[in-house]
Amino acid sequence: MSVYTLVTADDLAAWLTRYALGTVHAFEPIAAGIENTNFFLTTAKGRYVLTLYERLPPEELPFYLNLMAHLARSGVMAPAPEPDRTGALWSFLNGKPAGLVARLEGAPVAHPNAAHCAAVGDALGKLHLAAKQYRGRLTNRRGPGWWRQAARAVRPLLSAEQNALVAAELKYQAGFAKTKLPRGAIHGDLFCDNVLFVDGRVSGIIDFGFAATDTLAYDLAITVNDWCVPRDGDFTGALDADCASALIGAYAAVRPLTFEERALWGPLLRAAALRFWLSRLYDLHLPRQGELTHTHDPAAFEQILRHRVAHEPRFPDL
Repeated sequence: MSVYTLVTADDLAAWLTRYALGTVHAFEPIAAGIENTNFFLTTAKGRYVLTLYERLPPEELPFYLNLMAHLARSGVMAPAPEPDRTGALWSFLNGKPAGLVARLEGAPVAHPNAAHCAAVGDALGKLHLAAKQYRGRLTNRRGPGWWRQAARAVRPLLSAEQNALVAAELKYQAGFAKTKLPRGAIHGDLFCDNVLFVDGRVSGIIDFGFAATDTLAYDLAITVNDWCVPRDGDFTGALDADCASALIGAYAAVRPLTFEERALWGPLLRAAALRFWLSRLYDLHLPRQGELTHTHDPAAFEQILRHRVAHEPRFPDL
């Protein structure tokens, strides 16, 4: 959520004539994240997040926006898109596809405990159940094909040891390419900063910019790799067993995992670590120009991947 495209007060006023939102009270950029340009917008009608989609092709936007609308109608704590006067959920602003969604209450948790993890597991399970009824389909643009492309792009910038790790893991993951696991719409990026809490309960799941049709257990692995890895002290990348059991147990209580999903838990965690290590390397070394930019340190996910390879976790006994 960096700012790549500037929006002036005049730009905003002209664009908002499409909506019936009343007077603008506040408009400020959100200087966090890395994918899109985002602003907080407060009007006489309510509070919103304005997003200019920097990378998404316009033809893909209906998947994301209709998914959020579907989830919100289904009781999932997702931000509902705001339709304009014609019912459209997006239109162009300064040459970029743009839309408004409701701004949800709450704040992220920087250091989650087992109770937070259980709440997130429950929320993700409900998201996946609700998404089963969603008809939209979209190939994951950060899937294995992109992993290989990104690996080639960053290869000159890595050490021989790092390149060897990437190459070995790509080869390892290729062995699971034809594995058939339950699929559906996934969030694809359910990190701590994309979940809002109020009084210990999940009040919002935000930032659906990496949503896609993919393996549900892979989405769970992405979530566990972030929520259940302690950040205090010496960072080893190891999972906190209590947090992992709490998150996975709460998820499985909503959507029980199949035998195949449980058996492939280790490879799924490794795939999730590889994907985010490569993404962060790519964004760090091949950045886009932006007025405000924010990138994540790739070193954390390199360490997580190394730990998953050396100590491949088994699915916990619940």
